[in-house]
Amino acid sequence: MAQSGESAALVLFSGGQDSTTALFWAKQRFERVETIGFDYGQRHRVELDQARRIADHAGVPFHVVDIRGTLRGSALTDDGLDMSAAHQQNPDLPASFLPARNALFLTLAAGHAYNLGICDLVGGMCQTDYSGYPDCRRVFIDAMEVSLSLALERDFRIHTPLMYLTKAETWKMARELGILELVREWTHTDYYGNRDEKHEWGYGRLDNPASILRAKGYEEAKEKGWI
Repeated sequence: MAQSGESAALVLFSGGQDSTTALFWAKQRFERVETIGFDYGQRHRVELDQARRIADHAGVPFHVVDIRGTLRGSALTDDGLDMSAAHQQNPDLPASFLPARNALFLTLAAGHAYNLGICDLVGGMCQTDYSGYPDCRRVFIDAMEVSLSLALERDFRIHTPLMYLTKAETWKMARELGILELVREWTHTDYYGNRDEKHEWGYGRLDNPASILRAKGYEEAKEKGWI
């Protein structure tokens, strides 16, 4: 439970580039920071191992919620689907879109935060340079902020520091936060869970949208002299 007058935040934490950058952003702004992750049967479950390692390094608690079998209909959870294809239910969305993921994550995070006496949630969602996920848009986050506040009768705030940044600008923020090497070495983005290949931008292969976006952002940041 937060002490009177203490600022505290709960970070939705996957161990990826974006949520790690959001975590250290939060550590600069809140006296107390905790993290929550989700095991939903993701093909890149190695991200949770990296998340725990990063959380330990950052000195913050890391709570994992097991919701395996709850979310379906995505290449992120179905080994038989091509990560680079269109979504089976909506060709305008990528196969990696996982229906209701952020709605469920935010709801579970709010319930956990409520019991910790925390009303500030922090997430790495981004609508500027994202993979086509409608639940990463700020309009959705605003709607969830209102809904959670009504449901729990507390003034919940959802902070999304990366929302309007390009991936290159996210790399720049990592450097400004002093975590550039940590992001490169420890975070995991690759949707297939590959950590066999190491590049200047980190681990993974350029055979899935997440790694491609991360690599392109890194090269753009280098070209601009940001890293």
